[in-house]
Amino acid sequence: MEPLASLDRSTLRERALDALRGAILSGQYRPGDHLGEVELSTSLGVSRGTVREALRHLQQEGLVSPGARGMLRVNSLTPAEVRELFQVRAALEGLAVREVIGSPRREAATTALREALERIAAEDEDSPARIQADLAFHLLLCRLSGNSMLVEAWQRLEGRMRVAILNAAAWQAPMTARDRHAPIVDAIERGNVAGAQRVLEEHMTAAAEHFAESAEQP
Repeated sequence: MEPLASLDRSTLRERALDALRGAILSGQYRPGDHLGEVELSTSLGVSRGTVREALRHLQQEGLVSPGARGMLRVNSLTPAEVRELFQVRAALEGLAVREVIGSPRREAATTALREALERIAAEDEDSPARIQADLAFHLLLCRLSGNSMLVEAWQRLEGRMRVAILNAAAWQAPMTARDRHAPIVDAIERGNVAGAQRVLEEHMTAAAEHFAESAEQP
C-alpha cells in the first residue's frame, strides 16, 4: 500500500482557516478575545506562518481585527457600526427585492424563498444553526436578484454580519426566527415593489436596533 501524500501548505492553510473560522462562528472565541499565533499554532499543530496566513484571511473577512500591541482579536462592532451595517444591508437587499419582483422568475423565486424560510432554525436550536439559516435566507434573496455584483458586495459584509449577531449572544434568537422573515416573502409574492421594500426596511431597522442595543451591553 502506498503511503498517503503529505498535506501541502495550501491544504494546511485552508484547514487552519476553517478551524479558526468555525471556532469564532460557533462562539468558542467571543468578540474581544485575543488570538495568539503561538497558542493557536500549538493547538492546531501547524506553523505560526500558517496561522498568520489564516488570521490575515479572517481579517479580510471582517472576523478579526488588530488589538493591543498588534495582536489580533475577534472583531466586535460599536452600536454605530451595527446601524451602518444594517443600513447598507437594507440598501443591497432592497435592490434585490426590486429585481426579484421585476423578474419573470418571480414565482419560482418566491417558492425558493419559502423553502429557505422553512429551513430557518427554530429558536430552541443551537446558535450556529440559527445564524446560518438566517444569513442563508438573505443571501438567497440576493442571488435570486441575478445581480452578481450585489451578491459579491453582500458577501463582503457577511463576516461583520456574523460578528453583529454573535455580539448579541442570547439576544439573537428573536431576530433570527422564522416569523421575522415570513413578511418579506409575503410582500415579494404580492408584487408591490414599494411595499416589499418597506417591509424589508422595517425588518432591517428592527434588527439594527436590536443588535446595536446588545452591542452597548458590557
